[in-house]
Amino acid sequence: MSEYETIIGLETHIQLNTTTKIFCSCKADSWDDPPNSNICPVCTGLPGVLPVLNERVVEKGALLAAAMQAEIQPVSYFDRKNYFYPDLPKGYQISQYDQPLARGGFLDLPMPEGYTRRVAIHKLHIEEDAGKTVNEDGQRLIDFNRCGVPLVEMVTGPDLRSAEEAAQYLMRLRQLLRWLGVSEADMEKGHLRADANVSIRPEGADYLNPKTEIKNVNSVVSLRDAINAEVERQINQVEGGGQIEAWTLDWDDNAGVLRKMRSKETEADYRYFREPDLLPVRIDEIQREEILAELPELPLERRARFVEQYELPEYDADILTGERGLSDYFETAAATYGSDPKRVSNWVMNDVLRLINDRELLAEELRLTPEHLAEIINLVDASTINTSTGKSLLEKVEDSGQSPAEIVEEEGLGVVSDEDAIREIIVSVIEANPDQVATYQSGKTTIVGWFVGQVMKQSRGKADLQLTRSILEELLTK
Repeated sequence: MSEYETIIGLETHIQLNTTTKIFCSCKADSWDDPPNSNICPVCTGLPGVLPVLNERVVEKGALLAAAMQAEIQPVSYFDRKNYFYPDLPKGYQISQYDQPLARGGFLDLPMPEGYTRRVAIHKLHIEEDAGKTVNEDGQRLIDFNRCGVPLVEMVTGPDLRSAEEAAQYLMRLRQLLRWLGVSEADMEKGHLRADANVSIRPEGADYLNPKTEIKNVNSVVSLRDAINAEVERQINQVEGGGQIEAWTLDWDDNAGVLRKMRSKETEADYRYFREPDLLPVRIDEIQREEILAELPELPLERRARFVEQYELPEYDADILTGERGLSDYFETAAATYGSDPKRVSNWVMNDVLRLINDRELLAEELRLTPEHLAEIINLVDASTINTSTGKSLLEKVEDSGQSPAEIVEEEGLGVVSDEDAIREIIVSVIEANPDQVATYQSGKTTIVGWFVGQVMKQSRGKADLQLTRSILEELLTK
């Protein structure tokens, strides 16, 4: 397989998170709604209706284009893309063809192996979605809820060289979409869909061979598996004396196999022509500047800044910039704490992230504010509470919304530093566990950690840890 080079391009369809659809006032996101409950004469293409463009679709599409370093076009046009599927009620899709919203652009992929792959964007345009065909009990059922849902379609150049690079592209794109707030990018709900165009060629060649297109990929893992399966199939086909034909393939995620759907269409098959019912999309310089003003610091830029400004390892910076809300949370906590950013990073990655995942929340939804986190770390630093109590405080603050200091005072959670009180607890633990004492005295001194745990349990986690260990080692060696 090393004698061949894999060539991959991706077509991604991104559902914009507008309130309403692209050309009508129906609700855009109807994932949990009954079939055909969010439709109207416009999105089902009934005779005599006229589409009206949703301005927010243009703004969100242009913001994404700016983040991709693409050139936003001052004038773009809608076109009719003609094809006949049961879930396309008009018999055509309103899309953009030769004069799209934006041209050019790229997305850089920092790969785990240490190199960066730059993926060029061939085309970026806005369009409406089609409906959905469901096979159920031997019948084909049509749900038109998705008809008219606003999409951005982005087509990359043939720049990706492995299934892993394609997976990284999809993960970085998903991160960027959420960061910008233009899409929820939930692949399970169809907010982000990807089709992969795959071909192979001898290593060192500079021409492109016929490609196949893989459809119905609904996760990053599925994309990786489907591409690997297709590359292996193409190599076996060529080495067996066959030729690669331009087919559209369906990925069966359950069976883990590819199946032929149809011969691949060309652009000529769609018979594009200008949409007569919509005016051109015009973005003047003032509007363009307003859109660019909304552009935040992007994930890779912030990742690099975290490494430089806070001297964080790249691993930390990558995790902390995975979501914009988490990134903002860390920065606010670090600024409030005012000391070692790496210490704040450890708390965020190990403890705050666990809380976020357990509660199924976003960082910005936490009642445990960044200021609360900084206060807890300061309490630990001052030995007012120990680390164990500090970690338990995260949950208590999240549950109550109270400040950490208030909870510590109300519940008497401060560290017990009274040597006589701690010594009394330790003596009772030692007397109750002669077998463990014998184990320690036989040379297995690591069991001291077990004794520490027993003391902390009896003191409700309040005993001074360093003092506890010191007294234990003193008494256990006697």
